[in-house]
Amino acid sequence: MTRQTVIAYWLIPSEPAHSFFQRTINDLAHRFDAPVFEPHVTIHVGADRADAAKNALGDAARECKLIGLTPLGIDQSAEFTKTLFVDFLMSTELRKINDMIREAADDSSHYQLKPHLSLLYKNLATPTRRELAASINVPFFKVTFDAIKAVRCVSPTESGVDVEAWHVVAAASLSDDRV
Repeated sequence: MTRQTVIAYWLIPSEPAHSFFQRTINDLAHRFDAPVFEPHVTIHVGADRADAAKNALGDAARECKLIGLTPLGIDQSAEFTKTLFVDFLMSTELRKINDMIREAADDSSHYQLKPHLSLLYKNLATPTRRELAASINVPFFKVTFDAIKAVRCVSPTESGVDVEAWHVVAAASLSDDRV
């Protein structure tokens, strides 16, 4: 598989979920000598075009309200970027922002949206991953996301060095319709 530089579009959770997920990520990274990263749900991965990313985030920030996602539980896999993750229920709002970003970024990539928030990036044995997944409880019925970021990264991300090289190229806040 060839590796390429891409822009990943992330939803960022608001408080108190952000702090909970960041503490969990930090703890797991420390325990397993793994990279630390910001909690996020990837909503699209596309071409490495920072100008298009800034336009896409601007459009999304103007059009989209806060997004609430329902966690379905903790899962695990052998994929580096999905070692341990929170699975989320797909929502109409999530599909809308995914479509909007894809269109605004003028991007025809075939990224498949499967909403999840990773908690650990590390190659671990299946029994260890399963034990970790069973040991974590997400204390939220719904997680609100209030920001979006465009991050330049290598795809596929396969190591801690790759994670440490991530670079935010644009960021925006989503509107709160209560204002």
